[in-house]
Amino acid sequence: MNTLPSIFLSHGSPMMALEPGTTGPFLQRLGATLDAHYPRPKAILAVSAHSVAREPVLLGAATHQAVHDFGGFPDALYQLQYSPPGAPELATQVEARLRAAGLPVHLSDEGGLDHGIWSMLRFMRPQADIPVLPLAWVPNLPPAQQFALGELLASLADDGVLVMGTGSITHNLRRVVSGGRPAVDAVEVAESAGFRRWMLERSAARDWDALFDYRRQAPAAVDMHPTDEHLLPWYVAAGAGGRMHAPQRLHDAVTYGCLGMDAYAFGPAAATLKQQLAA
Repeated sequence: MNTLPSIFLSHGSPMMALEPGTTGPFLQRLGATLDAHYPRPKAILAVSAHSVAREPVLLGAATHQAVHDFGGFPDALYQLQYSPPGAPELATQVEARLRAAGLPVHLSDEGGLDHGIWSMLRFMRPQADIPVLPLAWVPNLPPAQQFALGELLASLADDGVLVMGTGSITHNLRRVVSGGRPAVDAVEVAESAGFRRWMLERSAARDWDALFDYRRQAPAAVDMHPTDEHLLPWYVAAGAGGRMHAPQRLHDAVTYGCLGMDAYAFGPAAATLKQQLAA
C-alpha cells in the first residue's frame, strides 16, 4: 500500500455544492480511488482559504458541523449538512510538532468546517466517517513560508493523515459578479487559461523559485488572485509533499469562465494517484 499523497482541491463558488459540474464526479472518483489503493486515512488535516487567523489555530473539537459562511445564495445551499468527527488527539500532536518548530500555534476546542472543506468532503467522503482537523493558517505570509508550514506537516502521511488544502487555482470574484453572473459553463477567459497553464508547466518543471514568486512571474497573477488566500493552501499541500516530486494535476476544469477548479497531488505517490484516476 502507498503512503498517502497530499492534495489541493479548488472549491470555487459555494454553489459548487449544488452545481457540481465535472468537479463533483471527480471528487467522488478521487474518494473511491483513495479507498481502493491507499490506507484509509486516520484523519484529514484541512487547510482552507476560509479558515485563517493571525497565528495558526487548530480546531480540535470532538465533532464538527458545516458552517454556511456565505450569503445571498439559494435556500437549498443552507440546508446542506456535513458532520464528521473531529480529531482532538491529533490536534494535540500537531500542536506539539508546530511548537517544536517555533510556531506560535494555538489549540482550540471549537469546531466547524467552512464551505471550502465541507463542500469538498461531501463528495469525497459522503459517509462523513473520517475525523477532520481544520488548521487555521496565517494568510499574509508569502508562498515560501506556506510551503515551509507544509513541510512541517509532511510526516503526518506516515501516520495515515491526509493533508488537504482547499482554495481555488484562480479566484477573482469580481469577474463573476460584475455585470451579472456568467453561465456556470461559460467559456474560460484567456487570463485564467494562461495562469492555470503557467502553474501546470512550472509544477511539471519543479520550478519552486518561480512558483514562490508567482505574483511577479505568472501571467495575469494579480487579476486571477486580487488577494491570494485562495491559492496559498496549494503551497501548504505542496510543502507536505516535498520538493523532490513534481506536483501532479489531477483535475482540469473551470466554472463561470474564470474560477479554476484544478486539483493537484503532491509527494511520492502523486504520479501514481494520477495514473490510478485515469485508469
